[in-house]
Amino acid sequence: QVQLVESGGGLVQAGGSLRLSCAVSGRTFSNYVMGWFRRAPGKEREFVASITWSGGKTFYADSVKGRFTISKNTAKNTVDLQMNSLKPEDTAVYYCGLKLLPSADFGSWGQGTQVTVSS
Repeated sequence: QVQLVESGGGLVQAGGSLRLSCAVSGRTFSNYVMGWFRRAPGKEREFVASITWSGGKTFYADSVKGRFTISKNTAKNTVDLQMNSLKPEDTAVYYCGLKLLPSADFGSWGQGTQVTVSS
């Protein structure tokens, strides 16, 4: 079993920044992808960003490109999401997910952390 615990959410004004962190513990794997997703009120969960743990390759949703940066800390076993130039539409619960390759689906999730951006 793997456990994912998010932290770093909060309330920020538009244009501000927040940094989310996801701590990974439990069973270790060699080939997987870590991702951040979000769910805004009344909407479906959507992809935000992902990073391959071994190669560090990153992917971003168009809506966050140039504003958000995903990174990994191998020593601490964490994956972070630096969010800059935040907009009210970024308000959501942010979830950390893990996908074991070659699976197409993220199978493990954290409990989520609330990010609220005021206008």
